[in-house]
Amino acid sequence: MKHAGLTFLIAFALPLSLSGQGSLPLAAARLREAWAAHDPGPFVENPDGGVLVQIPGADPSSTVGRAQATELLHRYFRASVERDVSVAVVREVEPGRGYVELTRRYVVAGTADERRETVFLGLRKLDDRWVVTELRTGP
Repeated sequence: MKHAGLTFLIAFALPLSLSGQGSLPLAAARLREAWAAHDPGPFVENPDGGVLVQIPGADPSSTVGRAQATELLHRYFRASVERDVSVAVVREVEPGRGYVELTRRYVVAGTADERRETVFLGLRKLDDRWVVTELRTGP
């Protein structure tokens, strides 16, 4: 009988733990996975406007639309092989505005020298999810 009570508790507690799917830490984890897989999709989901992309090869002065941001990220990803991507910082700086910092270890395609880079992501909460509004890389 004790097992039935435990099963009941787990069955009803599990959906409650998933109600925070729109949390900033979960968004950070999803973005880490996308970067590791070289999937630009989650970085360009802002339906209200473009994304400010400041990476080598991109004009840092203005936001770009989804298609252009996707192409820039494809080109950027193509030149590297990920060794590790981790979430270093997750912070809500004000209600509805967040910041995520990813740390990556990678090699340039065709080489063996490992490099490190930080990916800075500015996010905004839109309804129940976080969308990227800014993406910058740096040492």
